[in-house]
Amino acid sequence: MVLVDTSAWIEAHRLAGEAAVKLAVRGLLDAFEATLCGPVEMEFLGGARPEERDRLQAWCSIVPYLPNDQRIWRRAATHYSLLRRNGLTVPWNDVLIATLALDADCRVYAVDKHFTAMAPILELKLYTPGFAGTFRPPTEEPS
Repeated sequence: MVLVDTSAWIEAHRLAGEAAVKLAVRGLLDAFEATLCGPVEMEFLGGARPEERDRLQAWCSIVPYLPNDQRIWRRAATHYSLLRRNGLTVPWNDVLIATLALDADCRVYAVDKHFTAMAPILELKLYTPGFAGTFRPPTEEPS
């Protein structure tokens, strides 16, 4: 599974969004590999235009969902502290999303530079789409 960050969902749903991101998100959905989590859904739906909210909420309800509990929040706090000790300050919500992905052993697809910065410190696996946005299994990730 690939946890798709808010940055990618937004870009994929923008009328003038980047085609490569649109294709990558479509590729994950077509392969049934995309997943959501609470923080991503909150950011995505919270920023939606009122006239689009019901449609997007219904759409989000069919994408698999990563659950969370108090343990995740504690791990996220530990990750946040580790990142700061390494000189990196990122939004807490991005740290929580990264922690959810780590806990579920998911890769993350994001067009947000914070995830690229966190990856080496947290050993977070990032997703790189295949040719024309097709799903790329973990065994085929570029080195």
